[in-house]
Amino acid sequence: MHGPASPGWLLVALCAATGAYCLLRMRSGDEWQRRAAGGEALMGFGMAVMAVPAAAFTPPGWAWPVYAAVFGAAALRALWAARSDAHHLHHLVGSSAMVYMAVAMAASPAAHHSPAHADAGAAHGGSGVPLLTGALLLYFAAYVLVSGVRLLPAAGGSAGVVAWGDRPELARACRLSMGIGMLAMLLTM
Repeated sequence: MHGPASPGWLLVALCAATGAYCLLRMRSGDEWQRRAAGGEALMGFGMAVMAVPAAAFTPPGWAWPVYAAVFGAAALRALWAARSDAHHLHHLVGSSAMVYMAVAMAASPAAHHSPAHADAGAAHGGSGVPLLTGALLLYFAAYVLVSGVRLLPAAGGSAGVVAWGDRPELARACRLSMGIGMLAMLLTM
């Protein structure tokens, strides 16, 4: 995405709004909902910061290793939590993808670029899509499609008034938007 910065800012807005809604979900009375929302808020805000167009902000050289460390810790936490709940495997993949992008950005000669403006050849030293990027693209494309299907309305009525932080369809929409954001970031690496 070496064109206008508008798509980058739209991605920042989408991810920041998703992170903000996930913070709202952390007030839920359901402990599982609170734990999942915390990891998703970190992912949303992290993606928003990483997607800021390079023309607006050039991160210092130490930012990418810090990013890798923060999301590496999040990946370890997701791996630990996946022992009891398979949903955390998705968090593991997402956090690992963030580590991958941060390491690719730190290793690129122009490490000050955001993923939305990264040079694909500099990130992996060759032409074409690297195997890991391709695998992550396939995973997130499948995730987005499955999440989109899950948002289709089901037959039947509503079960009553549910608090904003506990609405399952909004949580699914939140995860869908982060999956779309991750696809966009991976495509522009």
